[in-house]
Amino acid sequence: MSTPTDLAADQLVRLRVNGEPLTAVVEPRTNLADVLREQAGLTGTHTSCHQGWCGACTVLIDGCSARSCLTLAVAATDTEVTTVEGLGEPDGSLTALQEAFVEHFAFQCGFCTPGFLVLATEILDEARAGTTFTRDDLAQRLAANVCRCTGYVGILNAVEAALAAQGTEVRS
Repeated sequence: MSTPTDLAADQLVRLRVNGEPLTAVVEPRTNLADVLREQAGLTGTHTSCHQGWCGACTVLIDGCSARSCLTLAVAATDTEVTTVEGLGEPDGSLTALQEAFVEHFAFQCGFCTPGFLVLATEILDEARAGTTFTRDDLAQRLAANVCRCTGYVGILNAVEAALAAQGTEVRS
């Protein structure tokens, strides 16, 4: 049986981040966002609300979007974590999604952009797996993240363009 002292002991966390192994020793209450930013040096994962409602800290855990500010690092042990830094092309060029964000003016200040790119990557992956979307479906999914600058139209247009670039039609 665990004692309160055992539960407070530092924990070893092993995961893969953007394809690279990461091992960290953390307090049990440490969130994944802090490990990514402070121990892995991946500052593209932004933190803002620390309550999960804004989506700036969105990462993929085993391919599914998650709020890294709400995910305990110990809960991510033995998973594959993808951050915004892991989304680029191997040669360093922009992905079709990133290009679409540029072409459709899908960001202004850029603070929310990493979370939106990660969330949109999940949407693109789902579409490749056969999920179909309407523009309203996309708007609803993207509303999970907060942008205070763009009004979402550019973001929505960019995701729709990225879907079209991969051969996925958005239903009307």
